[in-house]
Amino acid sequence: MLKKLHHVAYRCVDAEQTTKFYTELLGLKLAAALVHNYVPSTKKSDPHNHIFFEMDDGSFIAFFDVMNDTRSSSVPENDWAQHLALETESHERAELLAQRLRDNGVEVIGPIGHGFCDSYYFYDPNGHRLEMTVRTDSATMWDDFARAAGDEMTKWRERKATGKAVA
Repeated sequence: MLKKLHHVAYRCVDAEQTTKFYTELLGLKLAAALVHNYVPSTKKSDPHNHIFFEMDDGSFIAFFDVMNDTRSSSVPENDWAQHLALETESHERAELLAQRLRDNGVEVIGPIGHGFCDSYYFYDPNGHRLEMTVRTDSATMWDDFARAAGDEMTKWRERKATGKAVA
């Protein structure tokens, strides 16, 4: 069984700019910068810097700055559907971080209440959408979600087959 998230990795345009954002604005520790001339898993020649930022729980957010990749972004068109949600311990901490981001020219949307968390949305310098969350959930709430999940999946499968939006 899988235990927890070790790291999630994205592409970045500039390792220096990305490092500044994640260390100075979000307060994460730069844990590693691993420079390679080839991709370890494929042995393909592709010089890159794999940078890791450590979270409080020991997990990491990682990025690849690939030397010969000149694209300005690898973010999908519907960017709201692909994002990284990062949890903070309190509304006070979330407000402090949101204000720090705003003071540095980053647009922040939120807080938005979802029932199980309150969220703030913003973009990193690479165009990746980030979500900062404060939990408002309970174990009972997730038990209820789990009990309903099978039925909800069935409803979605049927709805998707017909292509109909919710009335």
